[in-house]
Amino acid sequence: MQNFSTFWEGLQPLNHWFFIAAAFFSVFFVWQIMMAFFGLGVDTDMDTDLETGIHHDSVDDATDSVAAFKLLSVRSIIAFFTLFTWAGALYMSKGVSVTPSMGYAVIWGLGAMFMVSLLVYGMRKMTETGNIDINKCIGNTGNVYLDIPANGNGEIRMLCSGIMTHLKARSNNGTAIKTGASVKVTKISGPNSVEVELDHSTNEGKG
Repeated sequence: MQNFSTFWEGLQPLNHWFFIAAAFFSVFFVWQIMMAFFGLGVDTDMDTDLETGIHHDSVDDATDSVAAFKLLSVRSIIAFFTLFTWAGALYMSKGVSVTPSMGYAVIWGLGAMFMVSLLVYGMRKMTETGNIDINKCIGNTGNVYLDIPANGNGEIRMLCSGIMTHLKARSNNGTAIKTGASVKVTKISGPNSVEVELDHSTNEGKG
């Protein structure tokens, strides 16, 4: 304990803040990773939105694989700040001056952001490539993952054949449905696309 006190007192004030921030972001990082692996996390991806304002089927098909990889998300941002603060704190504690420490910290943070995005993307693709019988999804409920625009395609997240998967979705009456709303599958419109309607019982219960 005395060794830690000596170490702590020998640090610069800025370094103190970096260690405190590193501990703070580490808690959130571990929590997000646990939620992702156990499937309990809320989908909070903030899209870089290649699909925003683009709702024609031919364009959606061309951009699906790219749009699925989201570099900017809550998880990747937390990963960035976790590695950024730890790298900054450790480099400065080793006697590296502030400016190069910040440079190294940014590099570590960007690397963490990319790796977490790649990990989440890989986990998502694994769920999509399972042995799914999409026809069994009719009547099942899920949540809107990407806004379903009026007369356009969005995306839902749901259990299908026991596998959590993402499907392209369109409202069966052409109305817009916001992210997070509970929906019910009414029709299969393609190998990876469905038509849905609001699940009124669930959504009214939330109100």
